[in-house]
Amino acid sequence: MIPFPNISPEIVSIPIGDMTFALRWYALAYIVGLLLGWRLITRAVATPRLWSGPAPLTGEQVERLLTWIILGVMLGGRLGYVLFYQPGQYLSNPADILKVWEGGMSFHGGFLGVVLAGLWFARREGIAPLSLGDLMAMVAPIGLFLGRIANFINAELWGRPTDLPWGVIFPGQAAQACATATQACARHPSQLYEAALEGLILGAVVLWMSWRGGALRRPGLVMGTFLAGYGLARFLVEFVRQPDAQFVSPGNPLGLAFHISGYGLTMGQILSLPMIAAGLWFIARARRAPLAVAA
Repeated sequence: MIPFPNISPEIVSIPIGDMTFALRWYALAYIVGLLLGWRLITRAVATPRLWSGPAPLTGEQVERLLTWIILGVMLGGRLGYVLFYQPGQYLSNPADILKVWEGGMSFHGGFLGVVLAGLWFARREGIAPLSLGDLMAMVAPIGLFLGRIANFINAELWGRPTDLPWGVIFPGQAAQACATATQACARHPSQLYEAALEGLILGAVVLWMSWRGGALRRPGLVMGTFLAGYGLARFLVEFVRQPDAQFVSPGNPLGLAFHISGYGLTMGQILSLPMIAAGLWFIARARRAPLAVAA
């Protein structure tokens, strides 16, 4: 077993009157991920060899896009968590929906928020939606990697108990949720599994496709690869990730959101299946289209 590293979720805290402003690793992950994604998209649209003709948007449009993406991530992530995971609690206490500082963000909700923001922006600016989707998918693994590392530092979204040598002894609720109170409980560091699969590996694939493989000349190919890759990675990690407490009961110890006779799927797996299907459809669609030749 590996003891949890002594890392505070707060990078710095500054007292301001009766309040304290705290910069947390999770917030920094969002900020850095968005800024790096913005810079990488700006560089991509300024690189003619990546495109079969003119780039789908200008540098000024990329800057405007950043604002819409921030809104999509924040609103979609929060509302997705409320609707997908704890609708009863928040319907009973609607004011708690605004308490984002208490935690509670859903990737699938944030993804839907970004999709809607991207579609609105593409229509408003006259941009090809598939090419815009490819650019956003190219940089999404950056935010996923940083966000999962922040989840680990926050000691949240931990995995199921394990006796594997790399099991981590998480503090707080993870320790309290152990089956035995007399022995330390090691758990899968599922946040790090996701950081590796969704961030490093998937990121390397879509970046290579975009910058070396000519994939941006096939609109929808990078986006489809990201959707299918993320969905598959999340589906697999769900087998070792601790289920959300609201789905766990004596008759359902695995925390399955849909099950028959003890066999079924977790909420994360249910939400990932449409992503896998959509990703495969976009990949097939892009590969059937003729490959454009760079000008």
